[in-house]
Amino acid sequence: MSTTTPESALLARLDELARRHGDVLDLMNQPEIAKNPTKIVEFSKEEGALRRLVEPYRAYQKVHVQIEEAQAILDDPQADAELKDLAREELPELEAKAAEGMEELKGLIVMGDDAGIDSIIMEIRAGTGGEEAALFARDLYEMYLRFAATKGYKHEILDASPTDMGGFREVIINFKGPGVYANLGYEAGGHRVQRVPDTEAQGRIHTSAATVAVLPEPKEIEVEIDWEKDVIEHVSRAGGPGGQNVNKVSSAIKLEHLPTGITVSMRDEKSQHKNRAKARRILMSRVYEMHMTKERAERDSARKNMIGSGDRSERIRTYNFPQNRCSDHRIGQNFSLDHVIQGEMADLIEALRTHDKEQRLKNLQLQ
Repeated sequence: MSTTTPESALLARLDELARRHGDVLDLMNQPEIAKNPTKIVEFSKEEGALRRLVEPYRAYQKVHVQIEEAQAILDDPQADAELKDLAREELPELEAKAAEGMEELKGLIVMGDDAGIDSIIMEIRAGTGGEEAALFARDLYEMYLRFAATKGYKHEILDASPTDMGGFREVIINFKGPGVYANLGYEAGGHRVQRVPDTEAQGRIHTSAATVAVLPEPKEIEVEIDWEKDVIEHVSRAGGPGGQNVNKVSSAIKLEHLPTGITVSMRDEKSQHKNRAKARRILMSRVYEMHMTKERAERDSARKNMIGSGDRSERIRTYNFPQNRCSDHRIGQNFSLDHVIQGEMADLIEALRTHDKEQRLKNLQLQ
Protein backbone atom coordinates (compact mmCIF):
# COMPACT_ATOMS: atom_id res chain seq x y z
CA MET A 1 0.00 0.00 0.00
CA SER A 2 1.58 3.28 -1.13
CA THR A 3 1.83 6.25 1.21
CA THR A 4 1.04 9.72 -0.08
CA THR A 5 3.69 12.24 1.00
CA PRO A 6 3.12 16.02 1.16
CA GLU A 7 5.46 16.38 -1.84
CA SER A 8 3.59 13.79 -3.95
CA ALA A 9 0.24 15.38 -3.07
CA LEU A 10 1.63 18.79 -4.00
CA LEU A 11 2.97 17.51 -7.35
CA ALA A 12 -0.37 15.87 -8.14
CA ARG A 13 -2.11 19.19 -7.47
CA LEU A 14 0.40 21.03 -9.67
CA ASP A 15 -0.21 18.50 -12.47
CA GLU A 16 -3.92 19.39 -12.31
CA LEU A 17 -3.15 23.11 -12.41
CA ALA A 18 -0.78 22.67 -15.37
CA ARG A 19 -3.50 20.82 -17.30
CA ARG A 20 -6.01 23.55 -16.45
CA HIS A 21 -3.51 26.19 -17.63
CA GLY A 22 -3.28 24.43 -21.00
CA ASP A 23 -7.07 24.23 -21.21
CA VAL A 24 -7.43 27.95 -20.48
CA LEU A 25 -4.89 28.85 -23.18
CA ASP A 26 -6.85 26.69 -25.68
CA LEU A 27 -10.10 28.40 -24.67
CA MET A 28 -8.59 31.87 -25.12
CA ASN A 29 -7.62 30.94 -28.68
CA GLN A 30 -11.16 29.96 -29.63
CA PRO A 31 -12.80 32.61 -31.89
CA GLU A 32 -16.04 32.80 -29.89
CA ILE A 33 -14.10 33.46 -26.69
CA ALA A 34 -11.69 35.92 -28.32
CA LYS A 35 -14.65 38.03 -29.46
CA ASN A 36 -16.20 38.10 -25.97
CA PRO A 37 -14.49 40.86 -23.88
CA THR A 38 -15.97 39.58 -20.61
CA LYS A 39 -14.78 36.03 -21.17
CA ILE A 40 -11.34 37.14 -22.35
CA VAL A 41 -10.82 39.21 -19.19
CA GLU A 42 -12.05 36.32 -17.03
CA PHE A 43 -9.77 33.75 -18.67
CA SER A 44 -6.82 36.17 -18.81
CA LYS A 45 -6.97 36.62 -15.04
CA GLU A 46 -7.19 32.88 -14.50
CA GLU A 47 -4.31 32.25 -16.90
CA GLY A 48 -2.13 34.80 -15.10
CA ALA A 49 -2.87 33.26 -11.70
CA LEU A 50 -2.12 29.76 -12.99
CA ARG A 51 1.06 30.87 -14.76
CA ARG A 52 2.54 32.04 -11.45
CA LEU A 53 2.44 28.40 -10.33
CA VAL A 54 2.89 26.54 -13.61
CA GLU A 55 6.09 28.26 -14.79
CA PRO A 56 8.11 27.41 -11.63
CA TYR A 57 6.61 23.91 -11.71
CA ARG A 58 7.86 23.35 -15.26
CA ALA A 59 11.29 24.62 -14.25
CA TYR A 60 11.24 22.10 -11.38
CA GLN A 61 10.23 19.31 -13.78
CA LYS A 62 13.11 20.20 -16.10
CA VAL A 63 15.61 19.92 -13.23
CA HIS A 64 14.01 16.64 -12.13
CA VAL A 65 14.50 15.22 -15.65
CA GLN A 66 18.16 16.28 -15.54
CA ILE A 67 18.56 14.44 -12.22
CA GLU A 68 17.06 11.27 -13.70
CA GLU A 69 19.37 11.50 -16.72
CA ALA A 70 22.44 12.00 -14.51
CA GLN A 71 21.44 9.08 -12.29
CA ALA A 72 20.85 6.87 -15.33
CA ILE A 73 24.40 7.58 -16.52
CA LEU A 74 25.82 6.67 -13.11
CA ASP A 75 23.78 3.43 -13.04
CA ASP A 76 24.81 2.43 -16.57
CA PRO A 77 27.88 0.14 -16.50
CA GLN A 78 28.43 0.83 -20.20
CA ALA A 79 28.56 4.63 -19.79
CA ASP A 80 31.69 6.56 -20.64
CA ALA A 81 33.91 7.25 -17.61
CA GLU A 82 34.15 10.94 -18.46
CA LEU A 83 30.35 11.21 -18.64
CA LYS A 84 30.07 9.47 -15.29
CA ASP A 85 32.47 11.93 -13.69
CA LEU A 86 30.48 14.83 -15.13
CA ALA A 87 27.17 13.35 -13.90
CA ARG A 88 28.65 12.67 -10.46
CA GLU A 89 29.81 16.28 -10.28
CA GLU A 90 26.50 17.78 -11.45
CA LEU A 91 24.14 15.60 -9.41
CA PRO A 92 24.51 17.31 -5.99
CA GLU A 93 24.01 20.72 -7.58
CA LEU A 94 20.91 19.52 -9.44
CA GLU A 95 19.47 17.92 -6.30
CA ALA A 96 20.01 21.14 -4.34
CA LYS A 97 18.31 23.10 -7.13
CA ALA A 98 15.37 20.66 -7.11
CA ALA A 99 15.02 20.96 -3.32
CA GLU A 100 15.02 24.75 -3.63
CA GLY A 101 12.41 24.54 -6.37
CA MET A 102 10.22 22.30 -4.22
CA GLU A 103 10.34 24.80 -1.36
CA GLU A 104 9.41 27.60 -3.77
CA LEU A 105 6.46 25.57 -5.05
CA LYS A 106 5.27 24.88 -1.50
CA GLY A 107 5.38 28.59 -0.79
CA LEU A 108 3.48 29.46 -3.94
CA ILE A 109 0.79 26.90 -3.12
CA VAL A 110 0.24 28.01 0.48
CA MET A 111 0.52 31.76 -0.26
CA GLY A 112 -1.14 31.76 -3.67
CA ASP A 113 -4.65 32.69 -2.52
CA ASP A 114 -3.40 35.88 -0.84
CA ALA A 115 -1.35 36.90 -3.88
CA GLY A 116 -4.45 36.74 -6.08
CA ILE A 117 -6.42 39.35 -4.09
CA ASP A 118 -5.81 42.80 -5.58
CA SER A 119 -8.43 44.85 -3.75
CA ILE A 120 -9.01 45.26 0.00
CA ILE A 121 -11.09 47.36 2.34
CA MET A 122 -9.19 48.52 5.41
CA GLU A 123 -11.04 49.75 8.49
CA ILE A 124 -9.05 51.73 11.08
CA ARG A 125 -10.78 52.56 14.38
CA ALA A 126 -9.58 54.49 17.41
CA GLY A 127 -9.58 52.38 20.57
CA THR A 128 -8.84 53.27 24.16
CA GLY A 129 -7.11 56.60 24.71
CA GLY A 130 -9.60 59.28 23.71
CA GLU A 131 -8.32 61.99 21.38
CA GLU A 132 -4.80 60.53 21.40
CA ALA A 133 -6.19 57.23 20.09
CA ALA A 134 -7.93 59.14 17.29
CA LEU A 135 -4.63 60.86 16.40
CA PHE A 136 -2.92 57.47 16.39
CA ALA A 137 -5.60 56.13 14.02
CA ARG A 138 -4.78 59.06 11.73
CA ASP A 139 -1.05 58.22 11.95
CA LEU A 140 -1.75 54.61 10.92
CA TYR A 141 -3.92 55.87 8.05
CA GLU A 142 -1.11 58.13 6.81
CA MET A 143 1.45 55.33 7.26
CA TYR A 144 -0.57 53.02 5.01
CA LEU A 145 -1.06 55.75 2.40
CA ARG A 146 2.71 56.30 2.25
CA PHE A 147 3.37 52.58 1.91
CA ALA A 148 0.65 52.27 -0.76
CA ALA A 149 2.31 55.08 -2.72
CA THR A 150 5.63 53.17 -2.76
CA LYS A 151 3.83 50.14 -4.26
CA GLY A 152 1.77 52.13 -6.75
CA TYR A 153 -1.52 51.13 -5.12
CA LYS A 154 -4.61 53.25 -5.71
CA HIS A 155 -6.72 54.26 -2.73
CA GLU A 156 -10.21 55.59 -2.11
CA ILE A 157 -11.64 56.83 1.19
CA LEU A 158 -15.01 55.13 1.60
CA ASP A 159 -15.96 56.67 4.94
CA ALA A 160 -14.33 58.79 7.64
CA SER A 161 -15.26 60.19 11.06
CA PRO A 162 -12.74 62.95 11.82
CA THR A 163 -12.27 64.60 15.21
CA ASP A 164 -11.81 68.29 16.01
CA MET A 165 -8.05 67.85 16.49
CA GLY A 166 -7.56 66.16 13.13
CA GLY A 167 -7.69 62.53 14.22
CA PHE A 168 -10.08 59.79 13.13
CA ARG A 169 -12.59 57.93 15.22
CA GLU A 170 -12.92 55.68 12.17
CA VAL A 171 -11.67 55.70 8.59
CA ILE A 172 -12.40 53.13 5.90
CA ILE A 173 -10.17 52.94 2.82
CA ASN A 174 -10.15 50.84 -0.34
CA PHE A 175 -6.68 49.92 -1.65
CA LYS A 176 -6.22 48.39 -5.10
CA GLY A 177 -3.14 46.93 -6.74
CA PRO A 178 -1.24 43.68 -7.42
CA GLY A 179 -0.39 41.87 -4.19
CA VAL A 180 -2.17 44.38 -1.97
CA TYR A 181 -3.64 41.73 0.35
CA ALA A 182 -0.39 39.78 0.49
CA ASN A 183 1.28 42.95 1.80
CA LEU A 184 -1.35 44.67 3.93
CA GLY A 185 -3.25 41.60 5.15
CA TYR A 186 -0.83 41.32 8.08
CA GLU A 187 -2.02 44.66 9.50
CA ALA A 188 -5.26 43.19 10.85
CA GLY A 189 -5.38 43.29 14.65
CA GLY A 190 -4.77 45.60 17.59
CA HIS A 191 -2.11 48.33 17.39
CA ARG A 192 -0.76 50.09 20.50
CA VAL A 193 1.16 53.37 20.73
CA GLN A 194 3.33 54.65 23.58
CA ARG A 195 4.28 58.32 23.42
CA VAL A 196 3.86 61.77 24.98
CA PRO A 197 0.69 63.28 23.47
CA ASP A 198 0.68 66.91 22.27
CA THR A 199 -2.05 67.54 24.84
CA GLU A 200 0.11 66.27 27.75
CA ALA A 201 1.49 69.21 29.74
CA GLN A 202 3.51 67.10 32.23
CA GLY A 203 5.44 65.16 29.59
CA ARG A 204 4.05 61.79 30.68
CA ILE A 205 4.00 58.84 28.30
CA HIS A 206 0.50 57.64 27.45
CA THR A 207 -0.60 54.32 25.95
CA SER A 208 -3.38 54.36 23.38
CA ALA A 209 -4.75 51.86 20.92
CA ALA A 210 -6.39 51.43 17.55
CA THR A 211 -7.72 48.43 15.67
CA VAL A 212 -7.25 47.59 12.01
CA ALA A 213 -9.41 45.21 9.97
CA VAL A 214 -8.35 44.13 6.49
CA LEU A 215 -11.14 42.71 4.36
CA PRO A 216 -10.53 41.22 0.91
CA GLU A 217 -12.91 42.94 -1.50
CA PRO A 218 -14.50 40.10 -3.47
CA LYS A 219 -15.80 40.14 -7.00
CA GLU A 220 -19.57 40.26 -7.02
CA ILE A 221 -19.75 36.69 -8.34
CA GLU A 222 -17.96 35.43 -5.22
CA VAL A 223 -20.58 36.68 -2.76
CA GLU A 224 -24.24 36.01 -3.42
CA ILE A 225 -26.46 38.56 -1.70
CA ASP A 226 -30.14 38.91 -2.51
CA TRP A 227 -30.47 42.66 -2.04
CA GLU A 228 -34.26 42.48 -2.14
CA LYS A 229 -34.86 39.59 0.27
CA ASP A 230 -31.79 39.41 2.50
CA VAL A 231 -31.06 43.09 3.09
CA ILE A 232 -33.15 45.72 4.88
CA GLU A 233 -32.33 49.28 3.85
CA HIS A 234 -32.91 52.19 6.21
CA VAL A 235 -32.76 55.74 4.82
CA SER A 236 -32.34 58.81 7.01
CA ARG A 237 -31.07 62.37 6.92
CA ALA A 238 -27.34 62.70 7.35
CA GLY A 239 -26.18 64.83 10.24
CA GLY A 240 -23.10 66.96 10.64
CA PRO A 241 -21.62 69.74 8.47
CA GLY A 242 -22.48 70.15 4.84
CA GLY A 243 -25.17 72.80 4.57
CA GLN A 244 -28.89 72.55 4.16
CA ASN A 245 -28.76 69.71 1.63
CA VAL A 246 -27.19 67.32 4.14
CA ASN A 247 -29.87 67.95 6.72
CA LYS A 248 -32.93 68.07 4.44
CA VAL A 249 -32.27 65.25 1.95
CA SER A 250 -32.55 61.63 3.11
CA SER A 251 -29.13 60.53 1.90
CA ALA A 252 -27.75 58.44 4.79
CA ILE A 253 -27.99 54.69 4.23
CA LYS A 254 -27.97 51.82 6.71
CA LEU A 255 -27.96 48.24 5.39
CA GLU A 256 -28.85 45.24 7.55
CA HIS A 257 -27.95 41.76 6.23
CA LEU A 258 -30.53 39.43 7.76
CA PRO A 259 -28.72 36.06 7.36
CA THR A 260 -25.60 37.27 9.22
CA GLY A 261 -26.82 40.23 11.26
CA ILE A 262 -24.09 42.44 9.75
CA THR A 263 -24.98 46.14 9.48
CA VAL A 264 -23.28 48.95 7.58
CA SER A 265 -24.03 52.68 7.84
CA MET A 266 -22.86 55.21 5.27
CA ARG A 267 -23.38 58.99 5.34
CA ASP A 268 -20.15 60.19 3.74
CA GLU A 269 -21.70 61.38 0.46
CA LYS A 270 -24.57 63.82 -0.15
CA SER A 271 -25.88 61.44 -2.81
CA GLN A 272 -28.07 58.59 -1.58
CA HIS A 273 -27.00 56.54 -4.61
CA LYS A 274 -23.28 56.92 -3.81
CA ASN A 275 -23.84 56.07 -0.14
CA ARG A 276 -25.79 52.96 -1.11
CA ALA A 277 -23.05 51.82 -3.53
CA LYS A 278 -20.32 52.29 -0.91
CA ALA A 279 -22.37 50.59 1.80
CA ARG A 280 -22.96 47.58 -0.45
CA ARG A 281 -19.24 47.22 -1.16
CA ILE A 282 -18.42 47.23 2.54
CA LEU A 283 -21.28 44.85 3.36
CA MET A 284 -20.14 42.40 0.69
CA SER A 285 -16.59 42.46 2.07
CA ARG A 286 -17.76 41.84 5.63
CA VAL A 287 -20.02 38.96 4.57
CA TYR A 288 -17.14 37.54 2.52
CA GLU A 289 -14.78 37.82 5.50
CA MET A 290 -17.31 36.04 7.74
CA HIS A 291 -17.69 33.15 5.28
CA MET A 292 -13.92 32.86 4.74
CA THR A 293 -13.25 32.87 8.50
CA LYS A 294 -15.81 30.10 8.98
CA GLU A 295 -14.30 28.03 6.16
CA ARG A 296 -10.79 28.42 7.54
CA ALA A 297 -11.94 27.37 11.00
CA GLU A 298 -13.73 24.31 9.64
CA ARG A 299 -10.82 23.33 7.40
CA ASP A 300 -8.12 23.64 10.00
CA SER A 301 -8.39 25.01 13.53
CA ALA A 302 -4.64 25.60 13.55
CA ARG A 303 -5.14 28.49 11.14
CA LYS A 304 -6.60 30.52 14.03
CA ASN A 305 -3.07 31.07 15.29
CA MET A 306 -1.70 32.04 11.92
CA ILE A 307 -0.56 35.55 11.04
CA GLY A 308 -3.23 37.40 9.12
CA SER A 309 -6.14 35.73 10.87
CA GLY A 310 -7.70 39.15 11.31
CA ASP A 311 -8.56 38.77 14.99
CA ARG A 312 -9.30 42.39 15.87
CA SER A 313 -8.90 41.80 19.61
CA GLU A 314 -5.34 40.52 19.18
CA ARG A 315 -2.56 43.03 19.95
CA ILE A 316 -0.13 42.58 17.10
CA ARG A 317 2.20 45.57 17.33
CA THR A 318 3.49 48.33 19.64
CA TYR A 319 4.81 51.70 18.44
CA ASN A 320 7.14 53.05 21.14
CA PHE A 321 8.06 56.64 20.21
CA PRO A 322 10.46 57.44 23.11
CA GLN A 323 12.59 54.42 22.17
CA ASN A 324 12.04 54.76 18.39
CA ARG A 325 10.99 51.09 18.35
CA CYS A 326 8.25 49.31 16.44
CA SER A 327 7.73 45.83 17.91
CA ASP A 328 5.72 43.17 16.12
CA HIS A 329 4.64 40.69 18.78
CA ARG A 330 3.75 37.87 16.38
CA ILE A 331 7.34 37.42 15.26
CA GLY A 332 9.15 38.97 18.26
CA GLN A 333 11.14 41.42 16.12
CA ASN A 334 11.83 45.16 16.43
CA PHE A 335 12.09 47.71 13.63
CA SER A 336 12.95 51.40 13.36
CA LEU A 337 9.80 53.33 14.19
CA ASP A 338 10.97 56.35 12.19
CA HIS A 339 11.11 54.21 9.06
CA VAL A 340 7.87 52.26 9.63
CA ILE A 341 5.71 55.29 10.43
CA GLN A 342 6.94 56.92 7.21
CA GLY A 343 5.58 53.96 5.25
CA GLU A 344 8.95 52.19 4.85
CA MET A 345 7.42 48.85 5.80
CA ALA A 346 9.13 46.49 3.33
CA ASP A 347 11.44 44.82 5.89
CA LEU A 348 8.62 44.43 8.42
CA ILE A 349 6.24 42.92 5.88
CA GLU A 350 8.90 40.58 4.49
CA ALA A 351 9.63 39.27 7.99
CA LEU A 352 5.92 38.69 8.56
CA ARG A 353 5.52 36.96 5.20
CA THR A 354 8.49 34.67 5.88
CA HIS A 355 7.08 33.67 9.27
CA ASP A 356 3.60 33.19 7.82
CA LYS A 357 4.97 30.96 5.06
CA GLU A 358 6.81 28.81 7.61
CA GLN A 359 3.64 28.40 9.66
CA ARG A 360 1.56 27.48 6.62
CA LEU A 361 4.15 24.97 5.46
CA LYS A 362 4.07 23.33 8.88
CA ASN A 363 0.32 23.19 8.58
CA LEU A 364 0.66 21.65 5.09
CA GLN A 365 2.78 18.85 6.58
CA LEU A 366 -0.05 18.04 9.04
CA GLN A 367 -2.74 17.73 6.37
